[in-house]
This record gives sequence, C-alpha cells and structure tokens, in this order.
Amino acid sequence: MRTLAIIFALFISGFAAKAQETAKDSTGTISVEILNVTSDNGKIVYGIYTKDSFMKKPTFSKTAKIKDGKSVVTFTDIPAGEYAVICFHDKNDNDKMDFETNGMPQEDYGVSNNKVNPFGPPVWNDGKFNFDGDEEKISIRF
Repeated sequence: MRTLAIIFALFISGFAAKAQETAKDSTGTISVEILNVTSDNGKIVYGIYTKDSFMKKPTFSKTAKIKDGKSVVTFTDIPAGEYAVICFHDKNDNDKMDFETNGMPQEDYGVSNNKVNPFGPPVWNDGKFNFDGDEEKISIRF
C-alpha cells in the first residue's frame, strides 16, 4: 500500500509540474479596439509594453487603418505576463507622436485601463494588466 501511495504522489507531482510548465509557456491573443477616433485620416499606432520597455520601445507593435472612427488590431502569440498598451492616432502618418513646444501631445492617445495622467505621460501602474496567455480584449478611449 505504501508503494502505491508513493507512485500516486510521484504521478500527481509530475502532472502538476507539467501543468505549470504549460501555463508558463502558453501564448495567446490580445485584441485592442478604439471606437472614438475623431477622423479616418492617418492610422493608429499600437504598442504593447512590459514594465522594462514602458515608454521606451514597445515589446510588440502594430499599426492599423481607421474606418468610421474605429480601429481594431489583434496581436497573436503573446506570452503570459504583465503588460500595458499605449496607442496613438498618427494623423499625419509620420510614425511618431507629435508634441507642441510645451510638451503637450498634438495627437490623441490612450492607455489600457483608460487611465490617462492629465499632468504628464502615462504611468505604468495605471495601464498595466495581467495577461494569462489565453485571450484578452481591451477597449481604449482617446
């Protein structure tokens, strides 16, 4: 009976280890939509950031056209982890966010969780979310 208990314990621990390995290695999709774009001119630039890359270079990025004030993009094969999304309306198609001389943005932008800092750039803790590696749908307002 003791041998059976040991075999059962080893079986369960092996199964649990495999489940943890699968969860750690899983990838999924993150879909981001913007529904309140003020014009169809230009494009939307999307970036998914980790804590280390936040406000620097996005870990994953895409651009998408705007149609009827809406834009949607889907990122695939994204590993589970903690991320934030920042996107902006590149009205003049120059592939960068344009600013006034005083540092205020000339183009609309948004952040995951829709928490925009009114007194400065986006803040990691406001935009971060946990992605489980399955499927996430995010709606951002400019």
